[in-house]
Amino acid sequence: MSIKKLVKMIVNKTTANSKQHPTPAQTPYYLMGGEPKVRQLANRFYDIMASDPQVAELYAIHPLPLDTIRQKFFEFLSGWLGGPALFEQKYGHPRLRARHLPFQVDEKLRNQWMYCMDKALDEVVDNKLLRDGIRQSIGQLASHMINC
Repeated sequence: MSIKKLVKMIVNKTTANSKQHPTPAQTPYYLMGGEPKVRQLANRFYDIMASDPQVAELYAIHPLPLDTIRQKFFEFLSGWLGGPALFEQKYGHPRLRARHLPFQVDEKLRNQWMYCMDKALDEVVDNKLLRDGIRQSIGQLASHMINC
């Protein structure tokens, strides 16, 4: 399967009942480099959040130290990108919207979150088409977290 078809599938959220679906070797998780790259993405995301003054408001609502949340984010990304479902194995279904309801997530916070993710994706994911597909899909997910 070509990267272009895979990205289209990610963006359009093609399901297992669709004609085409990724095989384990073709998921974004494996295409970007598996566990080391997904962990690098999660860590770089939080490095940016902790150091860039443009996202100080977002950083302020996160529990410190960031070690636990870095690990949970890596576990979530692992399954979300088509790798091992580590988060679900430990905590059950992510229920992301429900988990974020205690926080007032507005468009400004969503954009700060995407700022961190955009920078991390640019640094970690080498393939532009794959990077752009992940960016578009995770951007939709981030928009879904807006609750005020």
